[in-house]
Amino acid sequence: MPCDEILKAVFPLLEGADLAKCMVVNKQWREIAQDDYFWKCLCAKRWPSICKRPQPPTVTYHKLFKTFYKRQHRRALLPPRLSLNDLEFYVDIWTEDRLIFSEVVPGPTLQNGIWIPPPGICDVLKYHLEGSGYKMILPVEPRFTIPLSHSVSVSVLVVRKDSNKVACIIDKSVFDYIDRTAYRALAFDYLDISPSNPFVSEIRAWISLLFLDNGNNEGIIDVFGIELDFCDAANSEEEVLWLLDILDWK
Repeated sequence: MPCDEILKAVFPLLEGADLAKCMVVNKQWREIAQDDYFWKCLCAKRWPSICKRPQPPTVTYHKLFKTFYKRQHRRALLPPRLSLNDLEFYVDIWTEDRLIFSEVVPGPTLQNGIWIPPPGICDVLKYHLEGSGYKMILPVEPRFTIPLSHSVSVSVLVVRKDSNKVACIIDKSVFDYIDRTAYRALAFDYLDISPSNPFVSEIRAWISLLFLDNGNNEGIIDVFGIELDFCDAANSEEEVLWLLDILDWK
């Protein structure tokens, strides 16, 4: 078969990225690969309904495919307007109706990676703490213990020192899940986002009590740290600060 005929038989079988690479091999390949029939075949695989029109909605199917099928590169965030130095976190924990932990935490204390876990933690929790995700962790010194039979709740407020405004991150949520394999007790609440961001919603803030194996007494957890995170909504310090900036500050 002539080379042109071979290429015309092979090109309809290629994916878009491969067909695009063929266009830069030489002039002959480029002229053949520019045939809009090949690009219509690709569009028909991805958007079958749009190929039912007699003509493409754009100038060519090649342009249509190139416009919407190209890989979307993640845009870099602009520097956040907040910094951890601007923030203070107010953490209060109750068991039943008794206050057992109450601290004003400067923002820099929660910076990722500045805290070294104590020896003796379980492997699952160690793997979690050493993972690549962004973690805001507060060491508990001195440690405190909680009976598993008690209801434990937590509140977290954050204050902007630059404007003296306050926002709520967690409002008296209960630690209603205890993961004994990872030695974490978890609670969450939905963030109150500013009305100026009406399309941002349903973002959860999670708080975890990190505890050690208490040996012979399985009915008590020995808390050595508190972790605050926002799951997939914020995975870096910049993203956390952007998220905090759009809270409903009062």
